[in-house]
Amino acid sequence: MDKLWRFSVPDVGSVQEIVSTARVSPVIAQLLCRRGITDPLAIRSFLDPKLTDLRDPELLPGLSQAADLIHRFIQQGKRFAVYGDYDADGMTAAATLFGCLQLLGADCIYYVPNRLEDGYGLNSEAIRSLHQRGREIVITVDCGVTANEQADLCRQLGMKLIVTDHHQFQLPLPDADAIVHPCLPGTSYPFPGLCGAGVAFKLAWALCQRASNAQRVRPELREYLLNAVGIAAIGTVADVVPLLDENRVLVHYGLRSLLASRLPGIRQLLKKIGLSERKSLSAEDIAFSIAPRLNAAGRLGQAQLGIELLVTQDESRAEALANYIDKLNADRESIERSVLTVANRMAKEQVEREDPPVLVLAQPSWHVGVIGVVAGRIAERYHRPAIVVSIDAAGSKPGIGSGRSPQYVDLHQAVSACKDYLVSCGGHAAAIGLKIEERNLPAFRAALCEYLISESQGLRPSPEIMIDAEAPLDLLDLQTVQMIEQLAPFGAHNPRPVFYAQQVVFAGEPKTMGNNGKHFQAKLKQKNNVFRAVAFGHGEWVEKISELSSPIDIAFRPVLSEFGGFTRIELHLMDWRQCNLDSSSVPVGSPSILTA
Repeated sequence: MDKLWRFSVPDVGSVQEIVSTARVSPVIAQLLCRRGITDPLAIRSFLDPKLTDLRDPELLPGLSQAADLIHRFIQQGKRFAVYGDYDADGMTAAATLFGCLQLLGADCIYYVPNRLEDGYGLNSEAIRSLHQRGREIVITVDCGVTANEQADLCRQLGMKLIVTDHHQFQLPLPDADAIVHPCLPGTSYPFPGLCGAGVAFKLAWALCQRASNAQRVRPELREYLLNAVGIAAIGTVADVVPLLDENRVLVHYGLRSLLASRLPGIRQLLKKIGLSERKSLSAEDIAFSIAPRLNAAGRLGQAQLGIELLVTQDESRAEALANYIDKLNADRESIERSVLTVANRMAKEQVEREDPPVLVLAQPSWHVGVIGVVAGRIAERYHRPAIVVSIDAAGSKPGIGSGRSPQYVDLHQAVSACKDYLVSCGGHAAAIGLKIEERNLPAFRAALCEYLISESQGLRPSPEIMIDAEAPLDLLDLQTVQMIEQLAPFGAHNPRPVFYAQQVVFAGEPKTMGNNGKHFQAKLKQKNNVFRAVAFGHGEWVEKISELSSPIDIAFRPVLSEFGGFTRIELHLMDWRQCNLDSSSVPVGSPSILTA
């Protein structure tokens, strides 16, 4: 489906006011205006975040009660278990809280369910196992807010349960001894966007204050918390929560923390993936290099190794774990490619046959560790929700499914409306998980299609690219792009700016790169300015573009690339279209040209 290019048309007066009051360049003023950040105090906080901008942890709903209980239980010599989740957010949250409890002298272990055998969340078998191992206190991280049955079991067994989570929930809440969540009923925490690792960091911070008997924590605990900011940054980026407010602070300082980290696992992981010698890290380094490796361990049923990598103090063990997890990531990529090939073929057939509002794809024995990633790829390619289900080959267990959705569809709400056909479901607007009997798949698919058609009145928005400004390539110098980098870290709700250039030609033949020609690369020229351009996941563009004889218009993101000790500008292509040389090709309401 062709993408619509939407152009930002900033208010000139607002831009000029930002320039004068905030004393920033016109480039930054225009981009801030585009993001709705116009108040001078908000601009200062956005461009120059401080650790002091993090709210007092005691303000987080339920945290004071949880911290008081845990602090008392430590003093009483109780035996703890930190119960995590198998994704990068859950691993980093578990590592953060486990490390804190160990440092405070607690008898503590960590436990994470096996994605392939146990499924998501707190499960009863694990609770019974922890009870048999003498664990008295269970603290969940990144899960537990929907575990009513398991909370009741803890009470029956005489175990204490403290839940820390950030996911959507339904009332009644579990009957736990304490629940920490940014959105507890009857509370009004100003920022609901914390991930599991962010919540765990706040709890660890409060525990360090109690252990220090002061707001200002002891030096060794301060060092721990500064390292923990880096761990929390990984979870924050990996969980694709908004990089605004407190999350922006955590990631801004977390990136510095990671590069300077004294944790053996972090050092070895950065070394393994070629980031240890970098002058600085970006949120994209987490999103595309660090988080996928942690997630690979979880996807292949070995999330406990990801946590161990983050908490070990043994340098040789850290090196072995970093190497092994890197190999797991390569294995995950291979499995993902094989599943995606089949899923893409099935999706294409469904679209060509009936153009449904949602794609429900199912096959026996698809690896459940990659179906979420595959669903995301399918949803992005066909611009509609996609649910990928792995059917149990033996037929003795329900199929396991993962769904992903474009922003315009609340997939959790849609699937919940069809829950009569499901064994279970959960998640949020953009991502869901479910279990379903194979015999119910046709009826579920039909009901889901009917619901989405009814809700959308049969309309489906075209995919869009929001363009911040026109940027002729002769204006893209290092100074300008370095200005743009002031808006980093980039991610959810603060995307890297997208620019537009007209009448661009190729300086040489475009080529594919990467495994199986997955990616696109070319040298692009406008007037006398030549830049290397890449488009990740768009190797098919080579054939399409090679057939053109006219210039093209491009939508792109300028990125600073370090190589061989030099910094250069690289263009990350978002889209392109054949250029029409008449005046009608200029968009109506064309934005101001980017100027430094």
